[in-house]
Amino acid sequence: MVKRSDKVSEAIHKVVSELLIKGIKDPRVGFVTITGVKVSTDLHYATVYFTVIGSEQEKKNTEAGLNSARGFIRKEIGQALKLRVTPEVLFKYDTSVEYGQHIESLLKEIGATDDGKDAGGNS
Repeated sequence: MVKRSDKVSEAIHKVVSELLIKGIKDPRVGFVTITGVKVSTDLHYATVYFTVIGSEQEKKNTEAGLNSARGFIRKEIGQALKLRVTPEVLFKYDTSVEYGQHIESLLKEIGATDDGKDAGGNS
């Protein structure tokens, strides 16, 4: 059984993604990807997770741009979803992509050293 908060999360994800493509004119908001949305069970808060390609400064600028557009984004979510209570939108940088890349590089490094041991030990 799908919870209502999960359905609302998906709908908010879609609305915010469309707004990033069409509606937000802030130059600080560049190449942003919405990785997920988590809505509280009472539907009062929505945490929108995002990633951005670039330096640490570009990440901070993007987060500042998204936070400055929170009111506009919340209004658009309210109009699109017609909920009784429009959730308060919070933006949070998603570190899981970077963490996954770090783990992948570690695994490749381990694989490279294992290949070297196998080749050296069998000779």
